[in-house]
Amino acid sequence: MAEDSDLEKTEQASPQRLEKAREEGDVPRSRELATFTGLLAAGGGIWLSGDQLVRQLETTLISGMSFTRAQAYDFSMLYSQLARNIVDLMLAFAPLAGVLILVALLSPALIGGWLFSTKALVPNFGRMNPIKGMTNMVSSRALVELIKAVAKATLVGVIAWMVIAHEQDAVMSLSVESIHQSTAHMSSMIWFAFISMTAGLGLIVLIDAPYQMWHYADKLKMTREEVKQEAREADGDPQIKAKIRAQQREMSRRRMMAEVPTADVVVTNPTHYAVALKYADGAMRAPIVVAKGADEVAAKIRELAAEHNIPTLEAPPLARALYRHAELGTEIPEALYTAVAEILAYVFQLRAYRKGGGVAPVVPSDIAVPPELDPLNAPVPALLADGEI
Repeated sequence: MAEDSDLEKTEQASPQRLEKAREEGDVPRSRELATFTGLLAAGGGIWLSGDQLVRQLETTLISGMSFTRAQAYDFSMLYSQLARNIVDLMLAFAPLAGVLILVALLSPALIGGWLFSTKALVPNFGRMNPIKGMTNMVSSRALVELIKAVAKATLVGVIAWMVIAHEQDAVMSLSVESIHQSTAHMSSMIWFAFISMTAGLGLIVLIDAPYQMWHYADKLKMTREEVKQEAREADGDPQIKAKIRAQQREMSRRRMMAEVPTADVVVTNPTHYAVALKYADGAMRAPIVVAKGADEVAAKIRELAAEHNIPTLEAPPLARALYRHAELGTEIPEALYTAVAEILAYVFQLRAYRKGGGVAPVVPSDIAVPPELDPLNAPVPALLADGEI
């Protein structure tokens, strides 16, 4: 049952999947919405510029139907007049065409937004598969489109029939009216029919646009396994990430070990911890930790210190405090200045003794550190959580 639930598309599409779909040119679209906005733009443009268009058409018609005697014998003059008439018509219809083009560009922003994808232009020969084509013909999507087309045709047809039935007497009376009255009367009837059918198409848009948004979201739904796979791809394979972290730790440890020969002293636990300290009088405000580690790393630090004649001093409380509270490559805590100063004083005396002889310095013992900095004085639960004693 768990495997079946993982294969069911129950999860909403992730932002990555939505972005990928947009890159492939797949966005929600409603053809009815585009048609509706186009009709509104055309109707509004004709309503605003109708008088001017009628006058221009009248002028062009008169110009086209009349010609002089010279034009009758010179076809070049007729061609010139025809070209002028065509240009005048194009200029007259230019504002309306501009409005229609603008609306055609703006309407996609109402649902799905603007999109330009070159991937949508790449030929997809899979669409030529007849088996897949037959499957699409009997799919639920095709059924919905069929129902929508039938409903649209039925609704527009019913509205047209109602308009004609309502205006039947008025249509019959046009023959007894004057040409100016009949023209105005017929224009009002055409406008009434246009507005009625456009309103009917608006009802279809109110249903189709939300459906297209729902269908798009449902089509891009993901299974739980797909969500997990996408998360793995986004975050990286845990095994690979673990290997990378292990390599990073190994590189960091190698860099740390390379700093051990530059240390002045190594403070040990004696076996569990090892912390290498370095101090340059005048160049550093306080000693810094160049290397630290526990168990095997501590043993390696002690080994490198012995190879390079770095003094090693056993001071368990100080080693524990330095390991816990001093970060690698940073200065030691101010509370440990006094304890470390005793160690460094011994190291410098030992260095002078090795060079010039004299009285050997006494190895410091019982170096005290503030009790709150010694991990052994921490509460038992904290020690158990850290696993360090």
